[in-house]
Amino acid sequence: MGERGNHLCPAQKHTENTYLRQIEGGTKVPSLPVFINICNALKISPDYLLRDSLTDNDVSKIRELTELWESTLPSQQEIAAAMIHAVLERKKD
Repeated sequence: MGERGNHLCPAQKHTENTYLRQIEGGTKVPSLPVFINICNALKISPDYLLRDSLTDNDVSKIRELTELWESTLPSQQEIAAAMIHAVLERKKD
């Protein structure tokens, strides 16, 4: 996205553009880091994008999670993302 897209080869740009269209169309759900990158690129808050599908309580949880995410180091974000993926995978069992 953004400046990074300028350095991608044509196949990577196509893949990125296709993925973004799928997210926009609702056929793909972005990971939390991708979602945050989209929000940052658009200069909007996550709750703004989610406002139609969240209750007030959900919005406050999203704000809290966003603040926590933004206050952590990249290494901590990787650990948190791995933990979330592990919980979601276990939930499938």
